[in-house]
Formats: sequence, structure tokens, C-alpha cells
Amino acid sequence: MSEFLPARMDVDAPLFTVTVAARLADMHPQTLRGYDRLGLVVPSRSKGRGRRYSLRDVARLRHIQTLSQDEGINLEGIRRILALEAELDDAQAQIARLIEIVASRSEEPREGARTFTAGYGTVHLGRTVRARSPRALTSGR
Repeated sequence: MSEFLPARMDVDAPLFTVTVAARLADMHPQTLRGYDRLGLVVPSRSKGRGRRYSLRDVARLRHIQTLSQDEGINLEGIRRILALEAELDDAQAQIARLIEIVASRSEEPREGARTFTAGYGTVHLGRTVRARSPRALTSGR
């Protein structure tokens, strides 16, 4: 039976009508419409302007329900939490991109590149080592 199912499902594909998404999220369809008006979960629209929810939207609806019912957070608090979670996701994605950039650059030594390291009393520039007194290091000379 599983050979008839898709190998990978797109979680962002707008598949579900309001009624189906409401059942999946264990909510009333009118609640979903209200969340759409408030901008908490904004589904895609079909050609006839009907709302179409994705699996990601349904997961977000369930998250909102947990925050509201289990944690007692009001809708404005939920809006702020969702915005902060989105910022965190963006920051984590940017960190991952930066780590990839740093890793790719550290694997490829650049021609003519020099390394600079400093320790107490010694400054290393590439292959040249110069010893300096602690007083010279702190005075900037």
C-alpha cells in the first residue's frame, strides 16, 4: 500500500479546505477564519478565493491551540510568540549559512593568505616570529 503514497510530501502545498484543516487541527472552521483575519495563520487562496491550508498551517494551528488552551496565552501574546519564533528560525538559518561559508573558506587555503595570532609577549605573523615585551604590547608600541 505504501508504494502508492508519495515518497516525500510537500508540507507547504495548499491542500486542505477550511473544513478539513479545522478537523485536522481539532478546531471550529470559524476559528480558522478568525485567525486568518488576525494574520496568525494566513492560508493560500484558490482561484475561487477559497482558503487552502498546508500541513505547515495545520501544525501552526495546533501550536496556537496549545499556547491558548494549555498555556493560557491571549491572541496578542501568541502573535508576539510566533513573531519571535520566526525571528529565531531566520537567525538560525543565517548562522547555518555563515557556518557553511566559514567551513568552505577554511578548507580552501588562499594563495598569499597570512595568518595572524597573538599571545602574551609574542606576535606571530605568518612564518615570522617577533618577541615583544609585555609593556610594548599594552602601550601600543
